[in-house]
Amino acid sequence: MSDDPGRMQTRSPLPEALSTSALREAGLTRRDISNAVRQGRLIRLRLGRYAPEHTPEIFVDAARWGGRVDCISLLAHLGVFVHTHDGPHVQIDRHATRLPPRPARVRCHWRTSSAPATSLAVEVEEALAQAVLCQPARHAIATLDSAWHLGVVDVDGINEVFRRLPRTFQVLRTLLDPRSEAGVETLVRLILRTLGHRAELQVVIEGVGRVDLLVDGWLIVECDSRQFHSGWESHVRDRRRDAAALAQGYCTVRLLAVDVLSRPDAVRLQLQDILDRGPAVPRSGGSGRRPRIDARPRRPTWL
Repeated sequence: MSDDPGRMQTRSPLPEALSTSALREAGLTRRDISNAVRQGRLIRLRLGRYAPEHTPEIFVDAARWGGRVDCISLLAHLGVFVHTHDGPHVQIDRHATRLPPRPARVRCHWRTSSAPATSLAVEVEEALAQAVLCQPARHAIATLDSAWHLGVVDVDGINEVFRRLPRTFQVLRTLLDPRSEAGVETLVRLILRTLGHRAELQVVIEGVGRVDLLVDGWLIVECDSRQFHSGWESHVRDRRRDAAALAQGYCTVRLLAVDVLSRPDAVRLQLQDILDRGPAVPRSGGSGRRPRIDARPRRPTWL
């Protein structure tokens, strides 16, 4: 689905609150601070706490509610796949008192955070662990795959996530695969697994290119989204790829990301029907030789 393979990226620092004392130590007087707030260069969060201008609204709101951005809200902000974003998720210290009112749509996670006191968000590993608890297992696996693939966490970070989770969740660790370039690819891979079929990820086929999934050596599954398949040029490229694959004995099915996300049962039945029928031409037929598949590393080199 994505045009760019996974690679480690530098994690951007998360927003932090600025205290009155820190601003004074930086040389600002109380009048300077008041002027900066009035001019919009500082955002007043609560008594004695400020944020720089351009701080995203979700972080400002969470601080004003007495907490930090957490769980799927933080991950969505970082570009990590989450299936459904059902309102702001906010971490609030378990023993916090005299909290300001907050909208009913806010999801509060009451626990002590390991994040610094000045941070407006929890640590990424903490957010991922909470996201596993907040989502169905398949969606949680897709979130973890996405964070790992994007380089938001590395293998040590993934291990830290599972150290924070109850033992009953450890089985999910064996199902992760950071080669998934999009959350829907993970969801399709898990569907295929329940159907009892082997799916290889990001396989490069000579004359075709890199495909999202190759199932049982003959069925190419591509997960198409509007982001990468909206223009005529992308449609032309895809049709040429499909024709080249068919000439080598492969069948291609293109799944819509929106269907994978909103109609998974229908997608499952579609894949089951295709796989039960089998290839129209056995892969051993035709030229009698297996296609050449590039022997690329099965995992990103940064793992």
